[in-house]
Amino acid sequence: MALDPNGFREVMGSLATGVTVVTTRDRQGQPRGLTATAVCSVSLMPPLLLVCIDHTADCYEAFLGADAFAVNLLRDDQEHLSRQFARKDARKFEGIAYRPGLTGAPILPGVLAHVECRVQARHPGGDHTIFVGEAVDSGVVPVEDGRSPLLHFRGGYARIASRLRAEPS
Repeated sequence: MALDPNGFREVMGSLATGVTVVTTRDRQGQPRGLTATAVCSVSLMPPLLLVCIDHTADCYEAFLGADAFAVNLLRDDQEHLSRQFARKDARKFEGIAYRPGLTGAPILPGVLAHVECRVQARHPGGDHTIFVGEAVDSGVVPVEDGRSPLLHFRGGYARIASRLRAEPS
C-alpha cells in the first residue's frame, strides 16, 4: 500500500532542496516559467539533468512543446522571484530584465547559476512529467562573491546559516 500524499509530502519536505525557476518559450515565442524544486543532475557524460513538472502547472503545455529549457538557481535573496514564478499568472516575466540564452530559453538576471538544456526525453511520472535535458550552456557566480542558494525546507524558504568558502584546488 502506497504512502498517502500528505505523508509523502511531509517526508520529502524534510529534504532541503535548492529553489529554481525553470524557463522556456512557448510556440508563439513568449517566455514561460515556473518555480521548481524537483530538479536533479542525472549524468556527467553526457551532462544530463531532470526537471519534474506538474501536469496542472499553468505553463505545462509550453514545456511539453518545447525543445529546450533553462534552470535558473536562485540566490538566498531572490525569494521574490520564487514567489513571482510560483503564481498561476501569465505576467510572471513582467518587470524582469531576462536575456535569451543560447537555446532562446530565458536566463534570469543575477541568479546564482543557470544551465540551459535541450530536451532529450520526456517520461511519465504520476501527476508529473519528467523532462530530461542535455546541458548545452551554463554560468555560475564565483563562490567568492559570498552568495548562497535559496532553499526550500518543510514548506518554507530556508538559507544556509554559514557562508561557504571556496575549497583550495
